[in-house]
Amino acid sequence: MAAAGPAPARSTVSRKPGGGGGAAAGGGAGRGLEVRVRTARKRSHASTLWLNRQLNDPYVQAAKREGFRSRAAYKLLEIDEKKKLLKPNQRIVDLGAAPGGWSQIAAERSGSAEGRGKVVAIDLLEIEPIPGVDFFQLDFLDDKAPDLLKERLGGPADLVLSDMAANTIGHRKTDHLRIVALVEAAALFASEVLAPGGAFLAKVFQGGTEGDLLAALKRDFAKVEHIKPPASRKDSSELYVLATGFRGAA
Repeated sequence: MAAAGPAPARSTVSRKPGGGGGAAAGGGAGRGLEVRVRTARKRSHASTLWLNRQLNDPYVQAAKREGFRSRAAYKLLEIDEKKKLLKPNQRIVDLGAAPGGWSQIAAERSGSAEGRGKVVAIDLLEIEPIPGVDFFQLDFLDDKAPDLLKERLGGPADLVLSDMAANTIGHRKTDHLRIVALVEAAALFASEVLAPGGAFLAKVFQGGTEGDLLAALKRDFAKVEHIKPPASRKDSSELYVLATGFRGAA
């Protein structure tokens, strides 16, 4: 296995592979080594490329060392380092939580495992228990989901997180519509459960927050901006929309 760089600093502020601002190649023993995966007869070229990228991704390696459920945990850590979203005693909802990387960070930063905050996660897929996280195996679009989550939180949420991505089929226009529809649904959900002053952070893709969606976010929140954390691969169109200062339900 190739060296992925020095272990991320164990700081309460951030953890970054290589100690830098992005997925930098690491130092130490094995510097510059790269794992190469041969194409198997039953494995497609695309699958081989994906596996090769995973094996040589410093964020993937760091997540394994740190005990995070996924490399996505670093995206939230990096966003939080810059925007200071996560605070002790917060009530937090994690939409589409599986496998649980964002829930882990939310629980750590809010202090929910010590009873100083509350994190409720929801997904159609089951996830392994996480200290300080209450989990519902449920579709967040279910009519009863908002009330269930607010009841478990003990009140309205301070922050709604969504790292969900819509299933795509390779047809650009159809995929775009699915992406926008999912973020719109997450934003509507957030407006039902957030407390005034709350925040909403969601995965989108370039061109995925425009028109009616952007207008709705600007109407409901004091500030709306896009952010691309270093852990989000440079060749990906993925980015995040951050809406802060929720104005309250109409």
